[in-house]
Amino acid sequence: MINVARFVFNPFKENTYVVWDQTQECVIIDPGNNFDQENESLVNFINNKGLKPVAMLATHGHYDHVCGVGFLKKTFGIPFGMSGNDQDVFSTAAFDGARYRFKFKNESYELDFSNQSTFRFGNTEFQIIPTPGHTVGHVCYFDPVSKIMFTGDTLFKESIGRTDLRGGDYEAIMDSILTKLLPLGGDVVFYSGHGPESTISHEAMYNPFITEVLQGGFNVNTEE
Repeated sequence: MINVARFVFNPFKENTYVVWDQTQECVIIDPGNNFDQENESLVNFINNKGLKPVAMLATHGHYDHVCGVGFLKKTFGIPFGMSGNDQDVFSTAAFDGARYRFKFKNESYELDFSNQSTFRFGNTEFQIIPTPGHTVGHVCYFDPVSKIMFTGDTLFKESIGRTDLRGGDYEAIMDSILTKLLPLGGDVVFYSGHGPESTISHEAMYNPFITEVLQGGFNVNTEE
């Protein structure tokens, strides 16, 4: 089973997650730490828990989800992974973020998930699920044992990610949600890139973007 700690960082109130299992190995998902106090709170938590960071994983390449990569590489000496299909938005992340007081340099990703279906740390194996729509290379990370998923900016509680930004596609994001995320089952708990966690069951019943489609005959298991 995995443990999840959420940190709300940067001007966009982005969710950064520290995820660990019984081995004490951990990954940092969507490192959005941008200011000194955010860096300090994240490092202090990891150290106080006695965790061993092994990697950073991004759901996508937008600046508010990757601005902390450089600091964490320097602090922990760990690799960074994302889908190379998001290179377009990732390559301009520092430039785009500068307009909103983000101060970081573009980094490289050592782990390319564009053709990788799993990522393992400790005793945990994430399934890497491509979910284009918010960006071309967006992915979600799913632990089938604990039925916990990290959806980034694909799926939110009672909403979905924006599709009006570069690389966005409304039809693609809805296809990702309906054909890849909802079939995982109603009891799946997901943690998104912004806002509170939710369940697939809740979204199937109360997310207006989804219910409109489901009322047209698309079926999903909503049992919790």
